[in-house]
Amino acid sequence: MTENAEGDLNSNLLHAPYLTGDPQLDTAIGQWLRWDKNPKTKEQIENLLRNGMNKELRDRLCCRMTFGTAGLRSAMGAGFCYINDLTVIQSTQGMYKYLERCFSDFKQRGFVVGYDTRGQVTSSCSSQRLAKLTAAVLLAKDVPVYLFSRYVPTPFVPYAVQELKAVAGVMITASHNRKEDNGYKVYWENGAQITSPHDKEILKCIEECVEPWNGSWNDNLVDTSPLKRDPLQDICRRYMDDLKKICFYRELNSKTTLKFVHTSFHGVGHDYVQLAFQVFGFKPPIPVPEQKDPDPDFSTVKCPNPEEGESVLELSLRLAEKENARIVLATDPDADRLAVAELQENGVWKVFTGNELAALFGWWMFDCWKKSKSRNADVKNIYMLATTVSSKILKAIALKEGFHFEETLPGFKWIGSRIKDLLENGKEVLFSFEESIGFLCGTSVLDKDGVSAAVVVAEMASYLETMNITLKQQLINVYEKYGYHISKTSYFLCYDPTTIKSIFERLRNFDSPKEYPKFCGTFAILHVRDITTGYDSSQPNKKSVLPVSKSSQMITFTFQNGCVATLRTSGTEPKIKYYAEMCASPDQSDTALLEEELKKLIDALIENFLEPSKNGLTWRSV
Repeated sequence: MTENAEGDLNSNLLHAPYLTGDPQLDTAIGQWLRWDKNPKTKEQIENLLRNGMNKELRDRLCCRMTFGTAGLRSAMGAGFCYINDLTVIQSTQGMYKYLERCFSDFKQRGFVVGYDTRGQVTSSCSSQRLAKLTAAVLLAKDVPVYLFSRYVPTPFVPYAVQELKAVAGVMITASHNRKEDNGYKVYWENGAQITSPHDKEILKCIEECVEPWNGSWNDNLVDTSPLKRDPLQDICRRYMDDLKKICFYRELNSKTTLKFVHTSFHGVGHDYVQLAFQVFGFKPPIPVPEQKDPDPDFSTVKCPNPEEGESVLELSLRLAEKENARIVLATDPDADRLAVAELQENGVWKVFTGNELAALFGWWMFDCWKKSKSRNADVKNIYMLATTVSSKILKAIALKEGFHFEETLPGFKWIGSRIKDLLENGKEVLFSFEESIGFLCGTSVLDKDGVSAAVVVAEMASYLETMNITLKQQLINVYEKYGYHISKTSYFLCYDPTTIKSIFERLRNFDSPKEYPKFCGTFAILHVRDITTGYDSSQPNKKSVLPVSKSSQMITFTFQNGCVATLRTSGTEPKIKYYAEMCASPDQSDTALLEEELKKLIDALIENFLEPSKNGLTWRSV
């Protein structure tokens, strides 16, 4: 193609209508090419247009992102349904419009912006750049912005929103997702992630503000505006001070002979976990050198999710063996989740599940409360929370010890909002969790926090070490006292939304229309709860106590043998997840029998309800 022809094509690209034969697509292409000022993402759309890739153009330009369990999350790249400069500007314009409506003092109180270490060269897209553009949109509208000057753990943003009394905040992160992804996680003034109706109202406002305003692309404002402030030092100091509230054995920590290895999974966690250990009186944990510093390619792991277990913890386990360290702590890339492994006497590593760690945290936080409480403290004022797909072990502890346990919908946003309600009513929340290794000790932050969880595990292990008890032995002690809770969680990948919908619709119309299954293979079903439709057969009025969540699929089966199993779609990834747990009473201690029963039930659940071969589902693999 000659230089002139190339120039003519570029000129034509900017003038709609185009000849794709699809008016909606023509309009979307015209908007993108007029509005996008990032040369790399603009070029991606131009190349697709030149090559007649209309289907991909339609996929990229004719739909928008929606709020899932962790805000907006998608792949980085060009298109209205991807994370990029333009969609982040549009999202922030919508946020501005909505916040201006909700808060008369928005321009006095300001807004918090944080980011992780993700990036993609091919789109000139990084979390830091997206954070600067988020700040620029607001600064151009005379809103004070607290923009962290370097990457921070996700929990620092909700913590800063509360501490600085800002109206809201955004964290640019895709947490433990694959390296191609990024996200836009929104926190309300209460320091919890947004829930309905805010998410839907913000989306409406985004739709009304799709064209970039004057000044929205001006990221120089981040360096020149007097309204930009850097909260890093102040928030870090306050956060570390608040950590002392959940430190109970500082002197013992300073004397422990235990050694800890910490991996930050190429993300933000290293410096902050080191500081937290210092606050608790520990010697610094040993970092995994290859994973200590940020690397957006996550080059030493197949996937940056510590929940995947031993296969992704390889480097940290080998370092721990070399350093004679018995415990490995792994924070995910944005340091809001924590995996833990412990070397057993037989030389095998035990990687704890989220549910097992929760049993230990629940025991520990209640034990510490009992030992440190004032004389007039009332156990009936104490609460622990978990998402409904997580283990019921906290419920068993609560029943025996006399405190309250509550369940929420999946997603820490529901836990955060409920904690805020309880605190406002004078209650005390000791511990909250979700099974996907998300933990919150105390209530200084209203979101899951891998930094505080890591140092609490270290203190727990050091305390147990003085009695020659390992974490695994203590887990058995907890189960023997409160009843064994044996669970298994996994997933299938499914990239076709129609298939996912048909799997769940079949369960709602199993043997006949509007009839749920009464058996799963040979296992009799006692109750069915469908959060998508609001049905619950265990309630007198057949209505679910938990709020209806029409935007996602989720059905829970309670079996006659004491097992509870849930099938649900992921809010952040193309997955159908299953969760199953056998909840035994303390007198049922034959774990082999319980495990065998659970395995048979899961096999039946997969074969009868998910039908992977018929539906083309991909089994989980690392």
